[in-house]
Amino acid sequence: MTETGFTVHVDQNQYLPESSGEVDAVVSVTSTQQAAASTGALEILIMDVSGSMQGEKIVSARRAAVTALDQVRDGVSFALIAGASKAQQIYPHVGGTATASAASRAQATVEINNMHAGGSTAIGAWLREAGRLAEAWSTMHPGAPRHAILLTDGINGEQHNIFDPALEEVRGRFTCDCRGVGTDWRVDELRRIADTLLGSVDIVADPARLAEDFRSIIENAMGKATADLALRVWAPRGARVRLVKQVSPTMLELTDRRTEAGPLRGDYPLGSWGKETREYHIGVTVSPGSVGDEMLAARVQLVRPYPDATAPEEVLGQGLVKATWTDEIALSSQISPKVAHYTGQAELAEAIQQGLAARKAGDEVEATARLGRAVALAHESGNENTARLLAKVVDVLDAPSGTIRLRRDVSDEDEMTLDTRSTRTARFRSDHSGEQGPAS
Repeated sequence: MTETGFTVHVDQNQYLPESSGEVDAVVSVTSTQQAAASTGALEILIMDVSGSMQGEKIVSARRAAVTALDQVRDGVSFALIAGASKAQQIYPHVGGTATASAASRAQATVEINNMHAGGSTAIGAWLREAGRLAEAWSTMHPGAPRHAILLTDGINGEQHNIFDPALEEVRGRFTCDCRGVGTDWRVDELRRIADTLLGSVDIVADPARLAEDFRSIIENAMGKATADLALRVWAPRGARVRLVKQVSPTMLELTDRRTEAGPLRGDYPLGSWGKETREYHIGVTVSPGSVGDEMLAARVQLVRPYPDATAPEEVLGQGLVKATWTDEIALSSQISPKVAHYTGQAELAEAIQQGLAARKAGDEVEATARLGRAVALAHESGNENTARLLAKVVDVLDAPSGTIRLRRDVSDEDEMTLDTRSTRTARFRSDHSGEQGPAS
């Protein structure tokens, strides 16, 4: 273990046939850092209080918010935003943030219990208010984790020309875990927010389960010790970085999130970290070499900016992606088992989302083909959790071949649960048993 508390490990088959220039690797990043009790952090609760949250939903939302506050450790900054047609900061009233303590939690609880449902849904306005808070707070606490939970039960009512700039404006200001309560919201809307803000999306169909879910989210957030990390990828002149994607514990496309970091180098945002392991698929295209040629196809570094900007960044770990050209078919025809596993997991997520979209559009032929392929991939990779979710949407006649029959009586809850959790992956294990991710 390095002194930084991070390690970077590369898995690949570096041997290529003479005509090939496609280099692929899975980069595993592991952190042993845990948040200390004194570590600064910001927590923002963004609670939907629009008219559709009447009744049991608003009662459960209040209970979940109070439960979340109970998990915020003393000394952590926090704020509460109630969202409807506009965003209203309900605690603290004077703007800015409060410091978690018994007294501030009690005051905030009073405001939470006074939340009432009414109005429309304008998620972009809610995000902008959270972004304003996070930006102001981060100027005083550079480099500290900033996290939000966004809860909604409905479809955003803003036009694209209003919502899209709002989402872009808050990119990088905080990470955000999104939760949809009930089944009247859109998975693609919340997934887009979660992906942009490097968080998660999930369904809580039963409002009574909100408190349990919020508790788990905050416990995870309180474990984050380091914010604003980036994966820096260098590739030689003439090469092209064609793919950077998080593949474990969830799928998250990062390729188009590149920011230039100097000659031949680009940074890809990784958000906040605690004690955990994440894995990334790196794909680089280089000019094909001759038999016996060797080259460094990419240098992958984990970097953290210095909070006071006195230096460009701190390098926390490094891995090398190599290429060697050979005429030995036994060497060049091998695919790295880890690369193959996560390529299959990416295809699995895509097949599920495409299959559900086809089903919703009434294209039963395409839905059967795509969801059948998903069943086969889940079986092949040992992703038992996703296989169980698929079995609630289709009748599995033969899993290895992907032979299925579409079900006619699928509930919205089962369909949306499969959709939201389609990007959760089974972690690769060398024994191919498929260590399971968190989907259930």
